[in-house]
Amino acid sequence: MVKKFQRQIEDFQCAVCGQQVTGNGYTNHCSNCLWSKHVDQNPGDRQSGCGGLMEPVALENRAAVFYLIHRCQKCGCQKANQAQRGDNFEKLVELSQKTG
Repeated sequence: MVKKFQRQIEDFQCAVCGQQVTGNGYTNHCSNCLWSKHVDQNPGDRQSGCGGLMEPVALENRAAVFYLIHRCQKCGCQKANQAQRGDNFEKLVELSQKTG
């Protein structure tokens, strides 16, 4: 059985806003602008060859947990990623107002 989640502790510089992001193994988006990069097929596997930028397009509340919905600008893939403590609150509010 292949594990669907692989924890990867990596720091990165955001390709959109330039913010230096310190990863904790669950970090998959920039805490400043909320953008991500399409590098995984399954969380942490780094198996996607796409590499496109993933735009935050919606914010969903599922059982009191907020998820960012990202859509890849290159291939159209859409993924849900849990919002994290330390994410830019103003950006989260702005995104929630766009999505109702």
